[in-house]
Amino acid sequence: MTDAFRIRQLTENEIHIPLELAMEEGWNPGLEDGPAFFTADPNGYFAGEIDGKLINVISAVRYGNAFGFIGLYICKPEFRTMGYGHRIWAHAMDYLGPRVIGLDAVNEQTASYAQHGFKSVYRNIRHAGISMCDTPMDPRLAPLGHGLFPGIRDYDQRFFPAERTQFLKTWAAPMLETRRGFAFVEDGHVRGYGVIRQCREGYKIGPLFADEPEIADTLFRTLAGQVKGQTVILDTPEPNAAALLMAEKYELSPEFETFRMYRGPAPDLPLDQLYGITTFELG
Repeated sequence: MTDAFRIRQLTENEIHIPLELAMEEGWNPGLEDGPAFFTADPNGYFAGEIDGKLINVISAVRYGNAFGFIGLYICKPEFRTMGYGHRIWAHAMDYLGPRVIGLDAVNEQTASYAQHGFKSVYRNIRHAGISMCDTPMDPRLAPLGHGLFPGIRDYDQRFFPAERTQFLKTWAAPMLETRRGFAFVEDGHVRGYGVIRQCREGYKIGPLFADEPEIADTLFRTLAGQVKGQTVILDTPEPNAAALLMAEKYELSPEFETFRMYRGPAPDLPLDQLYGITTFELG
């Protein structure tokens, strides 16, 4: 291993680099995920270089002082098993410090993360299929926009272990052509919301949070109906039986899985109301 290896922060103009590497790994990121990712923590994206050549990346997003999330941990194939991955991992973990840390791991990597103090809590199952949905006509549905943002922000806090307002301003109040979002509002209260975004292949729905299965179903049909005839993807927590039934109902097939792991106490989240996680990369 050469001492020419160094680690540096990625800039806003470089946030596309880990997403391009993720695409090469088949992770299928959203076309315009970069701005929201970077806003979540502008200091949390790192690259490892040898003589100025980028060889690996990792994200370590700080959500306040108590929670962090690891993602986009990728090393170019020709530099694997040489120790560089361990070095950028250690850098990311030092950056997050004593926070509770979450990540989504493929099965073959869970033992490695367990050696660093991470414990598996539940599986996430990716479902995908062709949308055959029509958007329902329901007066309780409202497209996301700035007027709804305070309610969305407050509702989201039930489903995430830390405040993530800056991230949501880009992610869940989208003004981008590649994404749409809707809330289910009843008697002036948000009772669910979801976002669908265009990815390198198909469209991912995430998050999809709802008080009740019927509300989740309505939101799913609303989101999937935006892209009828196209592939839709939903990442469902396995403990939510209603989410798995909904995926089956709309003929989405399981095609991939991760294990949600935490170092430190696992957050107590209402998984029975969490029908689609926001993103494997940032939680």
